[in-house]
Amino acid sequence: MDAARWERIQSLFHRAADLPAAERSAWLEAECRDDPDLARDVLALLEEDARPSELLDGGLAHVADRMLGGADAPGIPPHEFGPYRLGPVLGEGGMGVVYLARREDLGVEVAIKILRDAWLSPARRERFAAEQRTLAQLNHPSIARLYDADTLSDGTPWFAMEYAQGVPLTTYCQERRSSVRERLVLFHAVCEAVQHAHLHAIIHRDLKPSNVVVKDDGAVKLLDFGIAKQLESVDMGADQTRTGLRLMTPAYAAPEQIAGGRVGVHTDVYALGVILYELLAGQLPFDLSDRTPSEAAAIVLEQQATRPSTLARERVARMGADAGVPAVGRAAWPDLDVLCLTAMHKDPDRRYRTVDALMRDIDHYLAGEPLDARPDTVGYRLGKFVRRNRQPVAAAAIALVVMVALVAFYTLRLGAARDAAVAETARTARIQQFMTNLFQGGDESVSPADSLRVVTLVERGVLEARALDQEPEVQADLYLTLGEIYEQLGRFAEADTLLRAALDRRRSLLGADHPDVGESLVALGELRDAQGEYEEAEALVRDGLAMTRRSLPSDHPAVARATAVLGRVLQDRGEYDESIVTLEEAVRLQSVPDAAPADLAASLTELANSHFYAGNYDVSDSLNRRVLEIDRATYGERHPHVGDDLINLGAIQFERGRYAEAEGFYRQGVDIIQSWYGDAHQATGSALTMLGRSLIPQGRTDEADTVMREALAVLERVYGPTHPRVASAVNELGLIASRRGDLDEAEARFRRMVAIYRVIYNDKHYLIGIALSNLAGVLQQRKQFEQAEQLFRETLLRYAETLAPDHQLVGIAHIRLGRVLLAQRRFEEAAMETLAGYELLARQVDPGMAWLTAAREDLIAAYEGLERPEAAERFRQELAALAADSASRSQAR
Repeated sequence: MDAARWERIQSLFHRAADLPAAERSAWLEAECRDDPDLARDVLALLEEDARPSELLDGGLAHVADRMLGGADAPGIPPHEFGPYRLGPVLGEGGMGVVYLARREDLGVEVAIKILRDAWLSPARRERFAAEQRTLAQLNHPSIARLYDADTLSDGTPWFAMEYAQGVPLTTYCQERRSSVRERLVLFHAVCEAVQHAHLHAIIHRDLKPSNVVVKDDGAVKLLDFGIAKQLESVDMGADQTRTGLRLMTPAYAAPEQIAGGRVGVHTDVYALGVILYELLAGQLPFDLSDRTPSEAAAIVLEQQATRPSTLARERVARMGADAGVPAVGRAAWPDLDVLCLTAMHKDPDRRYRTVDALMRDIDHYLAGEPLDARPDTVGYRLGKFVRRNRQPVAAAAIALVVMVALVAFYTLRLGAARDAAVAETARTARIQQFMTNLFQGGDESVSPADSLRVVTLVERGVLEARALDQEPEVQADLYLTLGEIYEQLGRFAEADTLLRAALDRRRSLLGADHPDVGESLVALGELRDAQGEYEEAEALVRDGLAMTRRSLPSDHPAVARATAVLGRVLQDRGEYDESIVTLEEAVRLQSVPDAAPADLAASLTELANSHFYAGNYDVSDSLNRRVLEIDRATYGERHPHVGDDLINLGAIQFERGRYAEAEGFYRQGVDIIQSWYGDAHQATGSALTMLGRSLIPQGRTDEADTVMREALAVLERVYGPTHPRVASAVNELGLIASRRGDLDEAEARFRRMVAIYRVIYNDKHYLIGIALSNLAGVLQQRKQFEQAEQLFRETLLRYAETLAPDHQLVGIAHIRLGRVLLAQRRFEEAAMETLAGYELLARQVDPGMAWLTAAREDLIAAYEGLERPEAAERFRQELAALAADSASRSQAR
């Protein structure tokens, strides 16, 4: 047997082995109809492979079973899969079986994938493990998530992942007769998921419609990373290429995959181009059915794809309304042809260099703007302009003279726009090349390390950016972007270095009074705000805003953004009245028709926060619900902005004493934020803090303690020991310790909280009052009533300096001071303080709020001490009515 025939047998054997047994014979007959002997040879190998192995071929577990005379291994079910209860089979492939399962304690359904015959092939087992590792890195709303992984008692590996119930992308669009715009919006969501994987240095390698399902609500889910690869391992040698060939789907495989060449980001771009082609033309660019592998390879490698517009028209002429092709005007097809054929170019260097570049051209098409992939001609741009402005142009056609004048005017204007676009395109292309180099390591023969993660990419980006001394403007842009990424990652020292470098470069290039310099000042101010250095933050942002206002029109988006940042800094300083005025101005600027909804939502969120801190809970609730609607419409249900909105709504319910409702909002928010950012991000730590604090007043201290310690560990790692968010987590742990009676720990926690706030806020902020009040509560528990009274009175002074007179915190402080006076049997003073707090809270919160209940009990005791039974009776009746109402609701449930 010659080497070529043996290689052919091996390839067919491996491909058939990955098919269900019932499908192998028919598949081999189709693949080998020109060589029946070849099919028989492969079937013989498959039959031999399926026979029981010799004693030492099955691994240690198999040897032990044979030596001890064990019975045949049972089928996979029934087995214990952690907390999951196995359901019906969802699907079966060559590598594993997928079951539907349910986790009863959380009430969620998952898909459990089990590697069958794991001991037969170490390579198969490694692929299965690689899929787990890949999914563990990816947290994106359009990628099915990994939940859990383990092995059965016999060593069979399994993992549980998100159950994405839906239909393939192409089927979804055909069944609903989706328009071009609807198809492109769905396709854009697929691209975002693929781009997310690329940002984590992972290429999918098997993109196709069956691996993209669309749920009933229109949400997209990208599945099956079974042959995905880290970029460090895609530059395979010849001995590895056969494995890649037998696993990919030829109809969607790029020419370099077919030829065994280097694969990478460009390979997924090609597959996306094929999917887009199929969405628009209703069929694949190449008909590979009933083709041998060699014939299919020749077609993909040598034939040029027909324009999708041509196939679509032929399909409609042949099939009519059943063609499954969207209605597309003649003028729109050229751009759609360019989108597909650029993504599918046989030369990887002539495709879209990144998925982001492909998405950008989709955005251009949807906005009626020129594509980056089209030649930059006046006629093309003028045509796009006319289509975007039909009514003005139609009106201009009334008079020939007016039309000529308009043509001349717009020709000149388009020429200037073209020149600006050329410069911007060159700058964009340079940045695209920069991003591509991050993935390729700047050398096609050198790939990223196995440990490549987002932080590693950013670090590599910094090195690349520092090498751009000959392109200082691009270098400054990249320093700013990378610095902001570091800030989002909680790497403040690195962010500071880069943002300062960007500011210095821009000052030297553009002068001291340029809008780009203003942008850098605002960005550096945002970093100082995140670091808790509020005085410097305000000075930087005010300078940047003033510079931006001098250089740009008053309605420019950069002015609105800088105004919003200033409002947030003032909020963090506790200057709520000024913050509200500033943020209302930002909202006004961002409420114009052309403004981005995301910018408006961000400013509305900060405005809602300022009203919340000022005690205006109804206004804050209304604003937050408006933001939630905007964010859901803009980002979908599973975006972290939506998670933040839910957290904010939970905070309002908490302040109203509705702790169970608050917990519900918090849990929804934590689920979204944690799934997006992972367990170690500061956003997750902050969200967990809010969840933990809602459990404390419900008496679930053990659960709260676990949540809060996890939150504190995350926040200290990101911010260090001195930061407001760290102080917030420390406060909740102090409250838990106090409830448990561990007064030493509680006192230590609250004293640390006081110290943090005094340093950050220069000894002037209402949060210092909260910390002093909680510390006084510990002293009260120790029966050190005089010291506690002194701290409560200091708390009220702090609140008087920083809060409105009717703020809820003022009412709570009066009640707590009254309780200390009551313990000293100073009944008159106790009744006066407690009644003041009671009346303040009763106007704002639910009657059953814990502090109101405590106030009623204390007033009963105080009035009895004053021998005023009629006054005490009023509050006894209120408590009895609340108890009866609670019992009635319990029976109704």
